[in-house]
Amino acid sequence: MLFCGINPGLMSAATGHHFARPGNRFWPVLHLSGFTPRLLRPDEQEELLAYGLGITNVVARPTARADELSREEYREGGRVLAEKVERLAPRLLAVVGVTAYRTAFDEPKAVIGPQERTFGATRVWVLPNPSGLNAHWTTATMAEEFARLREAARTPEV
Repeated sequence: MLFCGINPGLMSAATGHHFARPGNRFWPVLHLSGFTPRLLRPDEQEELLAYGLGITNVVARPTARADELSREEYREGGRVLAEKVERLAPRLLAVVGVTAYRTAFDEPKAVIGPQERTFGATRVWVLPNPSGLNAHWTTATMAEEFARLREAARTPEV
């Protein structure tokens, strides 16, 4: 499975580690949902490979906030991501951030959960954005959604 963030925040750009900002809930949610047996730190991101997980971003340009990205950057990032996914062929692509997914792939009505779109044989699932700025989701409800993906990934048709 390939997890895909929106773009690197300034802390992630400075450290070279995904979801590095202290308030980001990605790493706790990944653990609480059962993807990892323990809470990993951003500097331990390479350990994801041992669990069959990878991590990337829609847009490579770092910003303080995702709303600083242009529609064109999202669309170009979506094109590059689609090429990457077709080349790497993960079973699932999990995009964390419904607005980023909607914009990058011109899917304005997309909702959290499984998507109809595929990239080759890769199925797509949209997850809530784990940023501390996303007040619509608690850590617990986010972990439930991540766990739903984890359970779905166990079935052959997903």
